[in-house]
Amino acid sequence: MPPARRRCAPTKASQLACRMTTWGLLFLLWPVATATQACPTPCTCQPLETMGLKVNCEGRGLTALPVLPAHTRQLFLANNSLRSVPPGAFDHMPQLWNLDVTHNPWHCDCGLTYLRLWLEDHMPEALLHVYCASPDLATKRPLGQLTGYELGSCGWKLPPSWAYSGIWWDVALVAVAILGLVLLAGLLNTFTEPLN
Repeated sequence: MPPARRRCAPTKASQLACRMTTWGLLFLLWPVATATQACPTPCTCQPLETMGLKVNCEGRGLTALPVLPAHTRQLFLANNSLRSVPPGAFDHMPQLWNLDVTHNPWHCDCGLTYLRLWLEDHMPEALLHVYCASPDLATKRPLGQLTGYELGSCGWKLPPSWAYSGIWWDVALVAVAILGLVLLAGLLNTFTEPLN
C-alpha cells in the first residue's frame, strides 16, 4: 500500500497556511530559477542547496571570461585557454567562495593583478596552484611566488620631477632663508644708523 500523501486540511485556516507555504517555497526558489536561465552558453549551471549556483566552465576552450551570473557561488574555469582576468570580473558575485582557475596558460603580468589580489583575499592557498605560462621571467612559477617587480611595472610611474613634493620643500626653505636674511639686514641697518 503506497504511503498516504500529505494534503492540506479541509479547514480554511490550514488551507491558507498550506498556500502560504507553497508560495513561500516558490518565492525562495525564484532567484535560483532565474539565475540558471542566465547561465553562459558554453558552461553548465546547477543550483546549490545552500542557495547560489555552481557554474562549470571547465575544459570549454574559453579564451575570455563569459558573462557570469551574479548568484555564482562555485566557479570552475580550469583547463581552458585563459590568459588574463579583467579588473572587477568577480566583483558582481558577492557569494563567490570557490574558484578553480588552474591549468590555464596565464600571462603573469599586470593583467593578472586583479586575479592575484582576489585569490589572496578569498583563497590564498590557491595561489600556489595557479602557474604562469608567460612571460619568460615567470614561466612555470606559481602566481603566489611572484613579486611585484616580476609582474611588471603595471603602468605606475613616478610623478614628474617638478611635481615631486621634495622640490617644493626646497623652494619653501630657500624662501624662508631669504626672508630671514632680509629681516636680519633690516635689523642691522636700524642699529647702525646714528642716533640724533
